[in-house]
Amino acid sequence: MAPVTCLLRYELKAGREADFETYGRKWITLVNRFGGQHHGYFMPSEGASDVAYALFTFPSLAAYETYRAASAADPVCQALFKELPALMHRYDRTFLRPVLDGMEPQ
Repeated sequence: MAPVTCLLRYELKAGREADFETYGRKWITLVNRFGGQHHGYFMPSEGASDVAYALFTFPSLAAYETYRAASAADPVCQALFKELPALMHRYDRTFLRPVLDGMEPQ
């Protein structure tokens, strides 16, 4: 059973960055509560970028699917899902296999 990391890429609506950051801070707490490890949201910093990212890891794809089912039934999560269209144009989800431990260079 390998961990799985979800990378979310959001295209934000102009002027909604602060609202999106508030939205993201709520999800950090929720993902952690549902058994994941949230690595944070990464907001545009310099220039005219409208792209933000989020990364979180679950111990397995099965654990991620359990989170998806639980969040779909959770009223707090449902309220947040309804907020998202007002904050962004679109988002993409990519699943990655994390390498989280280091080793000495040879």
